[in-house]
Amino acid sequence: MSHQPYLTRIGGLIRDARRHKGLTQAELAQLLGTSQSAVTRIEAGKQNMSLDMLARIGDALDSEFVSVGYPGPQHLRIVGGRKLSGSIDVKTSKNAAVALLCASLLNRGRTTLRNLARIEEVNRILEVLASIGVRTRWLPDSNDLEIVPPERLDLDAIDVDAARRTRTVIMFLGPLLHEHPSFKLPYAGGCDLGTRTVEPHLAALKSFGLHVLATHGAYEATRDPAVQPTRAIVLTERGDTVTENVLMAAARHPGTTIIRNASPNYMVQDLCFFLEKLGVRIEGIGTTTLTVNGLAEIDRDVEYSPSEDPIEAMSLIAAALVTDSEITIERVPIEFIEIELATLEGMGMKYRISDEYTSANGRTRLVDLTTIAGPLHAPTDKIHPMPFPGLNIDNLPFFALVGAVAEGSTMIHDWVYENRAIYLTELTKLGARVQLLDPHRVIVEGPTRWRAAEVGCPPALRPAVVILLAMLATPGTSVLRNVYVINRGYEDLAERLNALGATVEVFRDI
Repeated sequence: MSHQPYLTRIGGLIRDARRHKGLTQAELAQLLGTSQSAVTRIEAGKQNMSLDMLARIGDALDSEFVSVGYPGPQHLRIVGGRKLSGSIDVKTSKNAAVALLCASLLNRGRTTLRNLARIEEVNRILEVLASIGVRTRWLPDSNDLEIVPPERLDLDAIDVDAARRTRTVIMFLGPLLHEHPSFKLPYAGGCDLGTRTVEPHLAALKSFGLHVLATHGAYEATRDPAVQPTRAIVLTERGDTVTENVLMAAARHPGTTIIRNASPNYMVQDLCFFLEKLGVRIEGIGTTTLTVNGLAEIDRDVEYSPSEDPIEAMSLIAAALVTDSEITIERVPIEFIEIELATLEGMGMKYRISDEYTSANGRTRLVDLTTIAGPLHAPTDKIHPMPFPGLNIDNLPFFALVGAVAEGSTMIHDWVYENRAIYLTELTKLGARVQLLDPHRVIVEGPTRWRAAEVGCPPALRPAVVILLAMLATPGTSVLRNVYVINRGYEDLAERLNALGATVEVFRDI
């Protein structure tokens, strides 16, 4: 019976891949020319399989189950110290994708999301959706995702492991509360950034009669349908996800909901544009007061294209600056990166931008931006984030990297997270001079004499990418170990940097 654990593991992978494809066990059996009971045994880990059978299942499900050795964590080997050149597109937004996947639960009709980011965070949410009965499938040869809900969600069958690997599950509260008088959701995970309180979500959703008890690793939610919002909901924190959660709750409330101190950030705007396609009326998009006229029922076939990701745009600008390169970054959502560009101009950055044009959603303003190589200097003041339209909290870590190649002392003040600033000290392993003043503040002294090193990937997404980009600037060969967290938020990043002239090789331990 020693083979049992790996058969169970393979069976679980096959089951998840089948659900991703939206196939029943009977449909998979038909594709394989076998019986449904054989597929049931395979997925339960109770069936020996030949390599030929594994390969056939892989073909049927568009998944590779056979690899040499245990697949293990993925690492990157970077040969740095080279200039980049050429042009690169900004992909659509990770955070918009996450919000739209949750919002699809509001709709009884078919939702098609065009040009969605194929990233690990999206994969985890798709696993959760598949486990509760939602059929999702990637349309052939595209990044377009089709989502079809069941008559009723089976919340008892939720994939706990997938749910725990993403913080997004908290955003199921808003869409689910109208349909389900009581339900459970597993505790959220995701990036390790210290304690991100869920209290603002729970306080805001009380206006819709939702009461949540956190017990034994789950949120236990119950709703009193007699409670409706009778006055404006004032958010105690202008957070993106809390604004989205309340928006989704308001979308199915057949009256008027006013949300004050709402985040007007990019992913919230994308969610508003999508809800409008579902027939929800929203006034004040792009401001801190949203007035939502919801619908008791939403049942329509819609398609929507999320806008481009300003955090990825900033990542690519940082890649150009740290390697002193001239590249053209196409499809930059300019409205959401203007403060960052103004701050960089204050540090001596020069760039050209094209005329504005519109994203596929018909609303978001885009430009093509060409960086111009040249010396940088530290800013006179500290750099700190603010809610939109201020400098984006997710873009702050990239300024530590820019500070490392600028002349002088740059202070970074990350007041939002308890311990993300600490991860920026990992830059010291590559030769940067980073001094941690307290859990929220670091001083970076530049310019840096980079030196190659092997570094374990920080467990937070943006600091992890900062280390990767620093390695692009570092002469010699560096290794970044266990990059799952980067794959959570960026699609094919190594391949796309290589197209600009970088040398980034993906490998696994044998």
